[in-house]
Amino acid sequence: MKIAMMGSGGVGGFFGGRLAHAGYDVSFIARGAHLAAMRERGLTIENQQQGEIRVPKVQATDDPAQIGRVDLVIVSVKLWDTEAAAKQIKPLLGPETGVISLQNGVIKDDILRRVLGDAAVMGGVGYVATTISRPGVIRQTGTMQRIVLGEYDGTKSARATFLHEALARAGVNAELSDDVRRAIWEKYAFLVGLSGTTTTMRMPIGPIRENPQTRAFLRELIRETVAVGRAHGVALPEDYADNRLAFADGLPADMTSSMHHDLERGSPLEVNWLSGGVVQLGAAKGIPTPANRAVCDILALHAGGKKT
Repeated sequence: MKIAMMGSGGVGGFFGGRLAHAGYDVSFIARGAHLAAMRERGLTIENQQQGEIRVPKVQATDDPAQIGRVDLVIVSVKLWDTEAAAKQIKPLLGPETGVISLQNGVIKDDILRRVLGDAAVMGGVGYVATTISRPGVIRQTGTMQRIVLGEYDGTKSARATFLHEALARAGVNAELSDDVRRAIWEKYAFLVGLSGTTTTMRMPIGPIRENPQTRAFLRELIRETVAVGRAHGVALPEDYADNRLAFADGLPADMTSSMHHDLERGSPLEVNWLSGGVVQLGAAKGIPTPANRAVCDILALHAGGKKT
């Protein structure tokens, strides 16, 4: 089976690189200096604890139409590029092709469905801490590498089973879920809290969880997200916010969010799809979301990034 990685940065480059290193037929869609480096030198994944993985030759392009039809497309572009990316990958799709997004948030798959139709879209959520350290090189922090995937109707399709097995053979901790929507919301609930607090407060998680006032705000961001998810039929426990707060207590004190990093770099922010997604989905069900609205308001002037 053929796999295409739509977006080959930290997340797409890491998981695609693992699959290519394991011998699978993977094509990378990238751009700029990163694409040029991949064409010239291949792809390298660095990890201080585990050494490095080199894929000296990879298939890389900036034009999806050059690849032809594939069996699976893994999408990991930034959220604001989702609709454009969905239109670009149309030439890759056959009647049975699966499209799985490892992006943040829960609105991502709604955007993909609008462009590509319901049948193509699978559910997925990825856990890994990575970044492009330099063109052609992905740096992984820590050892966590996990993907939960599945069909939205809960069936164990051939394409989902193949990807699950391929990831496992590539050394990735992969789980095939019969309730992938819940798995996506489980990550989303915590990510909304982490990104919302670290970015508005310009601080890592340690000081935020230690101060009673900021800890309460973190909990409220998560609690609102859980309430919205439950109103939309997602089977999250009522006390899930407290569960995630306890999880936050076990994280390294210097941990922060990719959105916080984006703010510091002057890059566009995913706030309109994270806290903004909670506000939008909450309004659809009459669920108040004042804490997440506050995050959107505070970051409104930064959401588009610094204009150059």
